[in-house]
Amino acid sequence: MRAQPSRGNPSTPSDTPASRGPSAQDNEQGLPLPQRYWAILVVAFGIAVSVLDSAIANVALPTIARYMHASAASSIWVVNAYQLAVTISLLPLSSLGDRIGYRRVYLGGLVLFTIASLACALAGSLPTLAFARVIQGFGAAGIMSVNTALVRMIYPPASLGRGISINAMVVAVSSAVGPTVAAGVLSVASWQWLFAINVPIGIAALLIGVKALPGNVRHDSPYDYVSAVMNAFVFGLLIFAVDGLGHGEHVAYVALEAVAALVIGYFFVRRQLTQTAPLLPVDLLRNPLFALSIGTSVCSFAAQMLSFVSLPFLMQNAFGLSQVQTGLLMTPWPLVIIVAAPIAGALSDRMSAGLLGGIGLAVLTCGLLLLATLGPHPQPFDIGWRMALCGAGFGIFQSPNNRTILSSAPRSRSGGASGMLGTARLTGQTLGAALVALIFGVVPQHGSMVTLYVAACFAAVAAVVSSLRVTHKGAVASA
Repeated sequence: MRAQPSRGNPSTPSDTPASRGPSAQDNEQGLPLPQRYWAILVVAFGIAVSVLDSAIANVALPTIARYMHASAASSIWVVNAYQLAVTISLLPLSSLGDRIGYRRVYLGGLVLFTIASLACALAGSLPTLAFARVIQGFGAAGIMSVNTALVRMIYPPASLGRGISINAMVVAVSSAVGPTVAAGVLSVASWQWLFAINVPIGIAALLIGVKALPGNVRHDSPYDYVSAVMNAFVFGLLIFAVDGLGHGEHVAYVALEAVAALVIGYFFVRRQLTQTAPLLPVDLLRNPLFALSIGTSVCSFAAQMLSFVSLPFLMQNAFGLSQVQTGLLMTPWPLVIIVAAPIAGALSDRMSAGLLGGIGLAVLTCGLLLLATLGPHPQPFDIGWRMALCGAGFGIFQSPNNRTILSSAPRSRSGGASGMLGTARLTGQTLGAALVALIFGVVPQHGSMVTLYVAACFAAVAAVVSSLRVTHKGAVASA
């Protein structure tokens, strides 16, 4: 029997006012002002610190390794533990949000993330730090898995694009400025402050969120624990396989991990096809509009990660720039996103996401090609305006694409759509980082330039996939 959201039955626990929270949204018209502003501020705080923490640790790894008397190879687990925990738990937690409420999952993730951040700052050994990073990753997954679903509850349908644009802008800027923020903190404080700074932010977001975040009507279908375990194995093995390929792991081990992921994945998908509200939203992927938008997101974030990892090597090794100059010249990309994302979000409430996304990704492709064809001694202005062009293209694409992913799913499946959005982003970033390592190993002398050309190819493919949505007549659920 298909599980339906319980409505109007006071004896059903999932539909009582107390269980839904202080602001359960049954009328689908979003939150009133000024509660809407406070709620989106909480979402922005949470997603900013969770995305930043996936990037800032990279910069601090050498310092952490020296402090812990650990090898460079073993210190990588400070990054991998967090990334792995986030990736394997995004979809299970988004599915849980559909059942117990996005507000509960978000606030629970925020509490876990804040406590784990304090544990990271106090860690005295590498194993302790890695374990704390795992817990922090699970907390971050609770935040990331339902953040866009909450945006859908916060904003009315007519203004959803604006809310999504704020969320997309925070994600994009946090991803881009992570290394810069880390370098700034490390220049005035020890590495522990990279994690300790999350604690006051998390406490503030939690205190505001308890009052401001909306509840939602939930469906009462049982939670599929077996699928959650299978999901963890599939995505965990895929991450290890892709990461191993990029870092020169023996091909037999990579093949074994990939085959195991495919075999478990096959049975995982078969199980999902029998579920009314599956953990992996294969029912949503049957909607071509949703599937094309997910594909666009994977390709675009792979292009972004390929660029962000390779550009510092290009600027410092090929152009002879300092670390400070490199950081400044990479800043136009996220700065322009801050301007472009809200404009694109407002336009997405009236224009086709396929058209806006296609235009934005075409601009990104041009910007990446222009960066790849820079001469050996470019002027700062020549680099800066090309970086700004890339940021404009990415900003134009992201908000409309995220709006389409969310609005093409039924409102009761917003958690599943939100989880897929985050999974697509992390999949693209993981693929991009692995490809950078692979390219640098194959063509070490020209790795930066080759990587930028590969990034341009990914952006071009994403532009084509996005454009397919212009003429597609896929059904879009009510936002």
